[in-house]
Amino acid sequence: MKALLARAAYALLLRLATPVYFARLWWRGRHEPLYRAAWNERLGGFDGAPGTGRLWLHAVSLGETRAAEPLVAALRAQRPGLRLLLTHGTATGREAGTALLQDGDLQVWLPYDTPGAVRRFLRRHRPLAGVVMETEVWPALLAAAQRERVPVVLANARLSDKSLAQGRRFAALLRPAAAAFTRVLAQTADDAGRLRAAGAGDVRVFGNLKFDMTPAPALLARGRDWRAALRRPVVLAAATREGEEAPLLVAWSALPAPRPLLLLVPRHPQRFDDVAALVATHGHTLARRSTWGDTPPDNVATADVWLGDSMREMPLYYAAADVALLGGSFAPLGGQNLIEAAACGCPLLMGPHTFNFAQAAELALAAGAARRVDDITAGVQQAATLAVTPAGAAECSAMAERALAFAAQHRGAAARMAREIVALLPPE
Repeated sequence: MKALLARAAYALLLRLATPVYFARLWWRGRHEPLYRAAWNERLGGFDGAPGTGRLWLHAVSLGETRAAEPLVAALRAQRPGLRLLLTHGTATGREAGTALLQDGDLQVWLPYDTPGAVRRFLRRHRPLAGVVMETEVWPALLAAAQRERVPVVLANARLSDKSLAQGRRFAALLRPAAAAFTRVLAQTADDAGRLRAAGAGDVRVFGNLKFDMTPAPALLARGRDWRAALRRPVVLAAATREGEEAPLLVAWSALPAPRPLLLLVPRHPQRFDDVAALVATHGHTLARRSTWGDTPPDNVATADVWLGDSMREMPLYYAAADVALLGGSFAPLGGQNLIEAAACGCPLLMGPHTFNFAQAAELALAAGAARRVDDITAGVQQAATLAVTPAGAAECSAMAERALAFAAQHRGAAARMAREIVALLPPE
């Protein structure tokens, strides 16, 4: 009864908030017009002929969509002719997801988590099964999937101590939702323990899909070519978040001249212009990646800061850098995906906050592929030393080799997860 009342209150709250939800989408659409497309899908509608018999895979944003790439490839290898229903919640996720589509696949927005919207979505598309990436738990959607007898797997699942503690405050709502997953494929044993504590039932440890992600060779080659052409050291600040760039630039300004080139790549594209303005307020000259094509102009080699204001080019940026600072780890945000840096052979310096990727961070430290620093000032100073001194260059080379070995050692999760998912599908 308590769970039913909690879900009813949740549904009422979301219905009342629906105008706010759509206003927020319209507001975000100022900078990312895709948010203003196909609004009927947000309520479970669809303009085309939906068809049936697809595997539904939900990857909310860019990171989850990229992590899904090796899983999708493994699923297609194990189940030839598989058709996908691919859903997202963000514009960057939907843009990246188009690369995963083949003939017969569909791509739509995940509906708003109200009972009517999710019921329309499931009955319209009638998926064979569902796969939700990493951390997404939607109470109404999972309850509806149970009623419609659609098995749903939480793949590449992770849960931090912080998220577990927050979830316990809403246990009447979230525990039944976690229990509704047919199977949970966790990244680590620690994640599995927390997911069981959150209410999930059949939890198994399968590793991290991000180790199976392969950086595009063309981007890696271009990044190395650009680094050679620059003829100066490059320090990358990778996937920085709001609140991190200002102290980073203060610490950078305090470095003695000549400084390396700072390659600054904000995580969210809607912040590119704001970060460019922030760089200017600190008195640094700026070169923006978005202003050239395949060949950097001469001013990049002489600029103070190179702004990586492009999408899906992180392998290029890692390959162009001598060493990287991990965004999201210098403020209590949990860090970003450090596995991509390792797969690109880029030495990494992490701040104190990596709880979103806790085991991967500890494994990278143990492998010598990364180092931990206390704060952004220490990170900037150590990165500059590694980039500009002969001893630092030798250490960067050794860390790069260890990073590549570390990434290769942990591959294989995609094939293992695909086998579990395919086993839940009806025979062909």
